Amino acid sequence: MILSETDATMQGKHVLQNRNYRLFLTSRTCSSLGFQSLTVALGWMIYDLTGSAWMLGWVGFCQFLPMLLLTFVVGTVADRYDRRRIGLICQWVQAVTVLTLGTLAWHGLLTAPGILAAVAVLGAAQAFERPTMASLVPGIVGPAMLQRAIATSTSFMQTALIVGPSLGGILYGVDRLVPFFTSAVLFLAAGIAVSRIRLIAPPAARAPVTLATVFAGVAFIRQTPAVLGMISLDLFAVLLGGATALLPIYASDILDGGPFALGLLRAAPAIGALLMSFYVARHPIRRGAGKKMFAAVAVFGLATIVFALSTNITLSILALLVVGASDNISVVVRSSLVQLMTPDEMRGRVNAVNSLFIGTSNQLGEFESGMVAGALGPVAAGVIGGVGTLAVVALWMAAFPTLRRIERLDGT
Repeated sequence: MILSETDATMQGKHVLQNRNYRLFLTSRTCSSLGFQSLTVALGWMIYDLTGSAWMLGWVGFCQFLPMLLLTFVVGTVADRYDRRRIGLICQWVQAVTVLTLGTLAWHGLLTAPGILAAVAVLGAAQAFERPTMASLVPGIVGPAMLQRAIATSTSFMQTALIVGPSLGGILYGVDRLVPFFTSAVLFLAAGIAVSRIRLIAPPAARAPVTLATVFAGVAFIRQTPAVLGMISLDLFAVLLGGATALLPIYASDILDGGPFALGLLRAAPAIGALLMSFYVARHPIRRGAGKKMFAAVAVFGLATIVFALSTNITLSILALLVVGASDNISVVVRSSLVQLMTPDEMRGRVNAVNSLFIGTSNQLGEFESGMVAGALGPVAAGVIGGVGTLAVVALWMAAFPTLRRIERLDGT
């Protein structure tokens, strides 16, 4: 059979998209696995050096601070320069930083301030990498494959979230230097993969940098009701539904479990998200995307309430599985729609703001749950969070009717 020129072109484009898809998954998985395993090793090492719980808190702060400070710089850079090259540089920076840490530890020269400085560098690299790689996806797979790419990428990331910390702990147990050099290899592999990605279309023309262009992502979100609705829905739903931050209290005081029970509870949301991401990758959402997103967030709120009221560990684990699964549906729909609704020349700035909102909601959500639990108890905190999430769903469905009426996620 002889293919026409048009058919040959389409077939070649499809092959390129699939190749890009595999390289993107390889890069994101290696990077996430390296970062997750490294985070555990760094936490253990700094605690071994200082014996201070406060220093563990500073590790988290040093990871979050660069994202907060660099949001608008990250977005502008991602929209002006080759996103593949930015991803490659981020992997190189992380690999070099980790190799430096391992070398210093090998010679007994690593100190707590040195670890915090390295964590800040790693946090800055992650601040650039995450929104930049998210912005890259539509330009390497096309709208038709976007939902599948996001769902599968989410499943791989969830796997890394489950496997990474365990891997870091096991490797640290073998020798405290092994996690550093293993992570460096993973970052280098991620860099090689992203360097081999090829764009399916030339990048759009870039506007000169001005104060207006730097903040154009915020202006676009504010002026696009559907995008504003999606990003703010995630912000407030996660902010209020942060009962999982109270898992140590539930495992110890409410469910009468121990460290093993806590491990099961912590793993349950990630496992639920992983299973759902596999399902969505095989059975993409074809119709009613907006309504299904709202339904998923409502189920997230209901499952949070069930978990808060449960005194049976089996029921609690099932509720957390549903929390993770419903959150995954919401993530896939929101991520796909934000990518499709945002012009390519602005995706970096919009994704940078979105990343900041997600990071902030996670941090503040844990803070909110802790404060309410301290005042009213953990059960009340969980119930209030779940009810608050349901209230947000009702308010957002009324305030953003265009979001509710969205049907498809394939750009058609």
